[in-house]
Order: sequence, then C-alpha cells, then structure tokens
Amino acid sequence: MAEGEDAFRLDRPHLRAAFERASAGYDAAAGLQARVSAELLERLSAFRFAPRVVLDLGAGTGRVTRELQRRYPRALVIALDIAPGMLREARRHQGLWRRFARVCADAHSLPLAAGSIELVFSSLMLQWCEPEAALAEVRRVLAPTGFFAFSTFGPDTLKELRAAWAQADGLTHVHRFLDLHDVGDALTRSGLAEPVLDVDRIELGYPDPLALMRDLKAIGAHNVSAGRPRTLLGRARLKRMSDAYEALRRGATLPATYEVIYGASWGAEGRPAGAHAGEVRIAPAAIRRRGGPAR
Repeated sequence: MAEGEDAFRLDRPHLRAAFERASAGYDAAAGLQARVSAELLERLSAFRFAPRVVLDLGAGTGRVTRELQRRYPRALVIALDIAPGMLREARRHQGLWRRFARVCADAHSLPLAAGSIELVFSSLMLQWCEPEAALAEVRRVLAPTGFFAFSTFGPDTLKELRAAWAQADGLTHVHRFLDLHDVGDALTRSGLAEPVLDVDRIELGYPDPLALMRDLKAIGAHNVSAGRPRTLLGRARLKRMSDAYEALRRGATLPATYEVIYGASWGAEGRPAGAHAGEVRIAPAAIRRRGGPAR
C-alpha cells in the first residue's frame, strides 16, 4: 500500500506490543528521548507551579516521572503509559522514599476524572496517538486553569530513512508525523487555550541504516501505521534501501534527522492571573523555528 491516509492511522494493539517488548532495555537506548524531555522540563521550570495533581502522559519507564515527583513533592504524580512493561520498569526504579501512582491506559481514553489534573506533561508521546482523540482527553482531564506541556515529532523526522525506503519499494515503512500547523489546529479544536509552539531539529549520525533501525526497534519505535507492509522485507529490498541511504553519507556516518515540536497550552479558562506566557521559552507568537541541526 502506498503512503496515504493509512500512513497516519495507527494500529494501537501493535503499538502497545512494540513498547511492551522494548520496556526492559528502553532507557539504555533512549538517549534522544532523554534529551528532549530534559529540554521540555527546563522550559517548564520557568513557571512557579505548585500543582496538586500532575500527570506524566506517556511516562514510559518513569524517568521523567521521578523528576516531576522531585520537583513537586507535595503533588500526587501519576505515571500513565499504554504498556504494562513500561510501568513495571517505572515501579522498579521509583525507590522507597518517593512514590508516584502508576496507571496503565491508552491516551485516547484516560481513566481520570474531568478537570482533575493541574499539570499534564507529555514528552514524545503524541506522535503515537490520533491527535484529536488524545488532545480531547487532555482537555477533559485538565483543570480549567491547568497547564499542558508537550513535545512531539514533526514530519521531517527520519526523512532520510523515509526517502530511502521510497526509492526501494514505495511502501509505508516509516510512521508519518503531523506538522506544526496541524498540531496547532488540533490544540485549538480540542478547546485548549492559548497554544504556543516552536520547532527544533536534531541530527544524529549512524554507521549504516541497519544501526538506525536497531535503535528504533530498541525503543519500540516501530512503524505502527495501518498501512505498513505485512510481509518480510527480504534482502533485496533492504539492499535497495541501504544503497539509496548511502547517497547521503558524510564520512563515517549517515544522518538521521529528528524534527521536534515543543508546545504548551492552558486549560479551557486560560492562564490564571499572575502566570505570564513570556516566562516560558516558547514563542508567544505561536511559531518559532530554531536554526541549524543540533548534535
């Protein structure tokens, strides 16, 4: 099946299974994810929040959840993830003196009361969701003056791998990601207030395409689109893809681009008195593109 609408629709049972398999070794392979979540946490630190309930949406192994619990020691902090194995890892690492709640659920249907969360933090999870469904749930559970901080991948993510596969067979091998404007529109349609967004690009280097694909598999980032190929790849197609990717070689490495969208918004009533959007390093004019690949 050629790329089209099915490249954006997700096979959620396959998604859950992929992250379940990756849970035990996830932290060792998730360097990029750690880097992006650290940046999002830094942006969040500009606010002097004192939330009573915090949701880490798409918590994975709980690495960021532990930091949120440290930062907001008086809050009930909830780690929510679709994969039970991720939450088992979170429990194993949470320690004895700082506990957080763990909830296994799909972001499309949160088992949380309406208006019960004052801060929703979600790093690199929304790209694995149907945005309308997930953002509607964020809007529902977020307090009217609550805050939502997130990151997600944009359409230039893995553009080199996608282009190489397009030359090899034209099938959907790489998940497609929404662009900044579509994410902004989805935030507005969901009823979240005053959304602000900006974009960064990170470029990693790999010795060969198979090393990149192994890294993606290690974090559970499989192609989970409904239109993905259902047959074995075969050596001939892998070689065609690798040969196409090799045209991009820079010395000892091949580039892999990640386009990261950072965003924030308030609950339905907007930001409360005394909270200023300018305190967060996200462009209040809605869009800012930061230059140059980061290494």
